[in-house]
Amino acid sequence: MTCQLFAGISVSDYPVALDWYERLLGQPPSFSPNDVEWVWDINESGWVYVEHRPQHAGHALVAIFVDDIEALAASISARGIDPTRRETYGNGVHKATYMDVDGNEIGFGGQLG
Repeated sequence: MTCQLFAGISVSDYPVALDWYERLLGQPPSFSPNDVEWVWDINESGWVYVEHRPQHAGHALVAIFVDDIEALAASISARGIDPTRRETYGNGVHKATYMDVDGNEIGFGGQLG
């Protein structure tokens, strides 16, 4: 089965969110399909989109697995964003969770590099 994933995040303040997600994801959006939405291409089959929908802001829970969680967390910290929470699970997976100004949670998980 082929699968492509679009993970959506609703935000209340579009300009503030754009700055924060650019720093979190380390790049500007890949494209903007309309006036209230930005899309980041995470890999060949996954995208994260941020949409200005104030009435729904703050309820997203997104988890993205990466090859080297420590390297990614260090690069995000270098861009001025530190994780809200760090966890290590019994199977050795490490997770860094970030929270935007609306309270949306974006977690990155993976094995240590």
